[in-house]
Amino acid sequence: MIFWFVFFLTVLLDRVTKWLVAANMRSGQTIPVIADFFHITFVENPGAAFGILAEKKALFIIVTLVILGVVFYLAHTQKNSGYLLSIAYALVAGGAVGNMVDRLQTGLVVDFLDFRGIWPYIFNVADSAVVVGVLFLAVLILRSDQI
Repeated sequence: MIFWFVFFLTVLLDRVTKWLVAANMRSGQTIPVIADFFHITFVENPGAAFGILAEKKALFIIVTLVILGVVFYLAHTQKNSGYLLSIAYALVAGGAVGNMVDRLQTGLVVDFLDFRGIWPYIFNVADSAVVVGVLFLAVLILRSDQI
């Protein structure tokens, strides 16, 4: 149950924030929220993280579907492994779906979170969910006594 709640919440938050940015800003526009630290900057990314593999839409969709298949399988077969594992899987899956929807609709992923003082790249809620989910999985695996 927690898996589906976090999964749908992640997808919803990602879709709503991207829609708000795309509906109210033009590509390339930036709005300083905290000067020289955090801006909302609307960019459309044709690639993966950091713009790598630009214009490889089919590849990204295939890889995303494989990842989703693995994550849904693991979440289903390990559903009694605790809510922390379920949350980690849901964040990865929700983030993957959020960016895949962009790729299916336009071929471009909407990015807008611009932490200039910390991180040199612009990203979105889906990217954040995937990274947090994977880090969470890594911590859970490293803390597991079954390895």
